[in-house]
Amino acid sequence: MDPASSIEALENVAASEETRPIVVDSHLDLAFNALSLKRDLLLEIEEIRRREEQMHSYGIPTVSLPELLRGNVKVVFATLWTNPCNNQVIDVRPCYSNQEEAHGQALQQIEYYERLEKGDRGVISIIRTKDDLEDALTQSDSRNSVGVVILMEGADPIREPKEVREWFRRGVRIVGPAWKATRYAGGTGAPGPLTQDGRNLLEEMQSLGMILDGSHFSEESFFEALDRFKGEFVVSHANSRVFSPSDRHLSDEMISSVTKREGVIGTVLYNAFLDGSWKKGSGKEEITLAHVVRNLRHVCSVAGDRLHVGIGSDLDGGFGAESTPKEIDTIADIQKLGTALAREGFSTSDVSNVLGQNWIRVLRRALPSK
Repeated sequence: MDPASSIEALENVAASEETRPIVVDSHLDLAFNALSLKRDLLLEIEEIRRREEQMHSYGIPTVSLPELLRGNVKVVFATLWTNPCNNQVIDVRPCYSNQEEAHGQALQQIEYYERLEKGDRGVISIIRTKDDLEDALTQSDSRNSVGVVILMEGADPIREPKEVREWFRRGVRIVGPAWKATRYAGGTGAPGPLTQDGRNLLEEMQSLGMILDGSHFSEESFFEALDRFKGEFVVSHANSRVFSPSDRHLSDEMISSVTKREGVIGTVLYNAFLDGSWKKGSGKEEITLAHVVRNLRHVCSVAGDRLHVGIGSDLDGGFGAESTPKEIDTIADIQKLGTALAREGFSTSDVSNVLGQNWIRVLRRALPSK
């Protein structure tokens, strides 16, 4: 399918959609998938899958721009994520072995988002300001566009703390310093505190009004960052340790600490993160939306309300449709979660908050006016 046909398909999808709850997804590796996996995200998902037939080593694709439109996903936190060469889980090239390589690869990813925005008929709009957010939420005459908040996951592309100012100028509004261990912090599977560079980075971010993402922090770095950083603190994609016990996820104390700061926690739609007993290769149908609701309900119980949880699906983030809940085939199926929540006693307002409004409230507070 040529680019013009791809964009026409996006417009046809947008024009045909009825009004449904707004979805905000706080974690998608769009640029990594497009550049490292060579996925043309403008295509229909069936075509992307056809092109990768018999080579789904990274998982069966679930995300495309047409599917985002079908699901009324108005805003996504789209990542700059670069793969460290010592990563034993995801063996995808290019990878980085030093900060210069990480910096260069992240620049290529942000340039990808800029190209999608600046094309003749831009298919995304990068959200840099409060006005940009409102435009993305209310657009009517060009509904073939998805609003994108740029989130850097793992801060190694920032070669020194002061360089975060240049990334902010380019449109980055959220930074998660950790992934595994980075120059800046201990992370998943790599215990340790913030480094001195990490402390300096948080100071620079706070002065710019950036949002800090606590995903992947080691517990020591997590609580130190909470204490030091006085700006908006969120967790874009992590679940409860009650159901998936590992340092990748949040203890009840961590959940409570985030919610007391008025932060929001994004629930990941990966079966192994919804139930730690599920292993890759197990039946997809063993995990359902009931498990998603269970995780959401637990976070709400710890928070004492339903205002601090959302969706950070991480779909196509190292897994695919074979590893998502039974009812989730593509990202458009997040709409089904609203029905599942309603069946479990969540009010219309609660459903709206969980699917998108909780994240929108954070962005309205945190984004700069201009």
